Amino acid sequence: MRRRRFLQLLGLGGVAALSGFGARQVMAGNRYYEGPVSDHFDGTRFFNPNGEMPGNAFDLLRWKFGEHSAVWPDEVQNEAGLALPDERVDDLRVTMVGHATMLVQAAGLNILTDPVWSERVSPVSFAGPKRVRAPGIAFDSLPPIDLVLLSHNHYDHLDVETLKKLKAAHDPLVVTPLGNDAIVRDSVPDMRLAVGDWGERIELPKGLVHIEPAHHWSARGMFDRRMALWAGFVVQTAAGRVYHIGDTGYHDGINYRSARQKHGGFRLAILPIGAYEPRWFMKGQHQNPDEAVRGMLEAGASYAIGHHWATFQLTNEAIDEPSRHLTEALERHGVASERFRPLLAGEAWDIPAAIA
Repeated sequence: MRRRRFLQLLGLGGVAALSGFGARQVMAGNRYYEGPVSDHFDGTRFFNPNGEMPGNAFDLLRWKFGEHSAVWPDEVQNEAGLALPDERVDDLRVTMVGHATMLVQAAGLNILTDPVWSERVSPVSFAGPKRVRAPGIAFDSLPPIDLVLLSHNHYDHLDVETLKKLKAAHDPLVVTPLGNDAIVRDSVPDMRLAVGDWGERIELPKGLVHIEPAHHWSARGMFDRRMALWAGFVVQTAAGRVYHIGDTGYHDGINYRSARQKHGGFRLAILPIGAYEPRWFMKGQHQNPDEAVRGMLEAGASYAIGHHWATFQLTNEAIDEPSRHLTEALERHGVASERFRPLLAGEAWDIPAAIA
């Protein structure tokens, strides 16, 4: 068990949280982005307005070596099998690949969210969180990909090896918040990129992408903590509005209510429901299922999909706990279970018409 925790420290969680060591003393500037000071950028680092700061290295060690973690299986078969998506969909369909990676097909537009087909989400190939479920769509079975939504730079969301493959096979447009373009260009120099700040929008041939606030943070290595921005997205298409968040803390529902006020509600919200224990460490960056249900209601979403679970073990909860707790939360808040589904790899859902 201690060896397993040590290997996790070498991977996603360790590098990200340990990036607090010496960051302020060593780095005088931002290696990814230069721009004016704003309500969420201090000239060097991004931050969540009136929000919580991420834990430090001491907190990480307290969590990893002082808390009990459920043991996940090494491998789980995909009950749904491998999906074979249609080339285009006239209405709105979402197929789960795994973790935060989904194929969203909306009115002829094919979108991938935070695409990861790699076996590990880590800066190294020999350690770090390893996939326990195979991707629900084989990479070679993907339909033409028009657009990639890249929410932030943590390794379970920004996978440069997958982006290289997507560039070669599909040449999609990647929409991402400030600073992440520098990371992508370093590995995929000719990737097509559209970059924006919170509140900005990117025009597409078949719709719009709005870049919206989420309560999270960023880091790829030891000295780049919060130097690239994180975000959620609102995609406007002929099939309706889709609100997608890769990672977020609940943040008292502030961002959900703001999104509803700005956009008027959503046909579908795609929300994280996993990687939330222990709460004392994860509350500011990862919401739990109850908070996801509250977020769905506050955002005015007719339907929701739960993601960020049952693929990579990042935190303490059991592999099936997010689904069980989501069921309990829906009942507690009086929301029908068919309105909020925790999709597993290979599952597809044709989203019903928006509730008036």
